[in-house]
Amino acid sequence: MKVLANDGLDQSGIDALKEKGFEVITTKVPQEFLVDFINEHKIRTILVRSATQVRKDIIDGCPSIEIIGRGGVGMDNIDVEYAREKGIHVINTPSASSESVAELVFAHLFSGARFLQDSNRKMPQVGDTEFAGLKKAYAAGIELRGKTIGIVGMGRIGQEVARIALGLGMRVIAADNNVGKASIKVKFYNNQFINVDIETESLQDVLKHSDFITLHVPAQKDGYMIGKAEFDMMKDGVAVVNCSRGGVIDEAALIEALDSGKVKFAGLDVFINEPTPSKEILNHSKISLTPHTGASTLEAQDRIGLSLAEQISSILQIHN
Repeated sequence: MKVLANDGLDQSGIDALKEKGFEVITTKVPQEFLVDFINEHKIRTILVRSATQVRKDIIDGCPSIEIIGRGGVGMDNIDVEYAREKGIHVINTPSASSESVAELVFAHLFSGARFLQDSNRKMPQVGDTEFAGLKKAYAAGIELRGKTIGIVGMGRIGQEVARIALGLGMRVIAADNNVGKASIKVKFYNNQFINVDIETESLQDVLKHSDFITLHVPAQKDGYMIGKAEFDMMKDGVAVVNCSRGGVIDEAALIEALDSGKVKFAGLDVFINEPTPSKEILNHSKISLTPHTGASTLEAQDRIGLSLAEQISSILQIHN
């Protein structure tokens, strides 16, 4: 029984599948050659992350496929309903990477709040000759404690962001059309905890009242969620982080808002034109950047691999 992990799989997942008798192939097959490769090797399970697309052409052209797995939460690169109509199991790992993505949100927030994205570029270049000037330039940092963070999308990742924010002493507000109230359990190292109920508000209210805004929503089919009109609603000096999907934010409108000072800084892990983001975005001094690595921690990849292995083993053993 062959499994193609086309976008890679953590070693723990590979080992777990091999123990169950699966052959795991980690060769990276280019998109245009996927159908031929799957048919030639009689692949029964294909595992992807965000790079590989599993659309109708692959589903129709590869009758051996029984399972399509996504290492992560969003499955916008898979034609999920079509696959299920064809009797194919579509699985993912919705909770395995929540903590990792949420921590990256705060890495971007702390970076922007203290100008790290810019100082880490300039200190190696001129830190020995313009130290005093740089010190002055980065003197107006801000604290997160006591500020209001607006979370757009209160799914698993959004709730994990809320948990961290509450631990930092931030005020948390949220918008989500599908969630009316979320109960957040904040646990401490000594087994003590507190529960905080957060009732969601309209997107407009969250945009108007937040000092920091973080987005945790699916890819948008009908235009941008955050464009010029939405930036105009925000406070002056707001900060915006997107660790969800490229295309949620209008990048041209974001650059305009950064240049005008409407937005103090931004943090981006995802981009419209992945894997070739625009040079204007990449070179902007007010943007903290990561290359779509929200789930890329050792702990998350271990959980993803084990979760996928468990689901695959359960499905294929039941059907054999």
